[in-house]
Amino acid sequence: YGELDYYYEEEEGNETGEACEWQADWEASFSLLPALYTLVFVLGLSGNGLVLLTVWRGPRAKRRSADAYIGNLALADLAFVATLPLWAAYTALRFHWPFGAALCKLSSYLVLLNMFASAFCLGGLSAERYRAVTRAAPPHPRTAPAPRRSAAGSAAPLGPLAALWAAAAAAALPALLLREARGGPRNRTLCDLQLGGGAARAAAALSLGTTALGFAAPLLLMAVCYCCVGAAVRRHLRPRRAEAAARRRLLRLIAALVAVFAGCWLPFHLLKSLFVLAAAGLLELPCALLGLISRLHPYATCLAYLNSCLNPLLYAFLDGRFRAQCRLLL
Repeated sequence: YGELDYYYEEEEGNETGEACEWQADWEASFSLLPALYTLVFVLGLSGNGLVLLTVWRGPRAKRRSADAYIGNLALADLAFVATLPLWAAYTALRFHWPFGAALCKLSSYLVLLNMFASAFCLGGLSAERYRAVTRAAPPHPRTAPAPRRSAAGSAAPLGPLAALWAAAAAAALPALLLREARGGPRNRTLCDLQLGGGAARAAAALSLGTTALGFAAPLLLMAVCYCCVGAAVRRHLRPRRAEAAARRRLLRLIAALVAVFAGCWLPFHLLKSLFVLAAAGLLELPCALLGLISRLHPYATCLAYLNSCLNPLLYAFLDGRFRAQCRLLL
């Protein structure tokens, strides 16, 4: 279903069928993954903290409507990276959770909340850019004066952002309700999903549902919005070169955010979906492939988590306005 649920399959038996017998070598993961989680924690905490300061302490009159989404994207990443020391310790202790049931539930919830909030923020940002580009190119420029456009753009995202967070919070609830700290093999305590009877099919349904709602649907929305934005830019923004150049720079930044999000999360969702479908008996896969999926999944998870510290780097490299505001703050 989610983040760390089948790292320890080799210790509890293979749920994909008795015909498959494979053993994953986890020794490298027990040292490498905690180091990677710690690196993501340090970079994500400092980078997203700086983004929040830059967005919310910058001059209000100069804020772009996109900045509200960028700030909330950083907030979602910041809440998530705060849990990474717990997951680093969990992995270093060979998947033993010593932090109690409450932190198991809360940490798992924040992981899923981050995934949904990030996807919804990027989807909202893409839709907002389409709205801004189409409104910026009326038949008669006098109908949309620049100052009014800026003020409206700053206020417009508040309603959608509230709905975005409410939807993300609701979509992540299964992690809060179903995650448990339970006894595992070798006197370890595991933090994983407890689904009762029919667990494999229930896990498959939850997993595919989260992939559809938290990855595939937002990514489709982003793709449609950018096709429409590209057409609108080509049709309307050629004559106004200075404004068109500024808009294109912002569009390049958002396109980079979307591409990095897709690249970081796609391997995770693909491997997770294949595994749970095989475990539920809905997809037949060779045993060797199942073993490979099990070995690769921790690193696909780490790649997905890496997304939370890459966004500030994109702002630093692609957004001159962000760099200028950072210099003012520092």
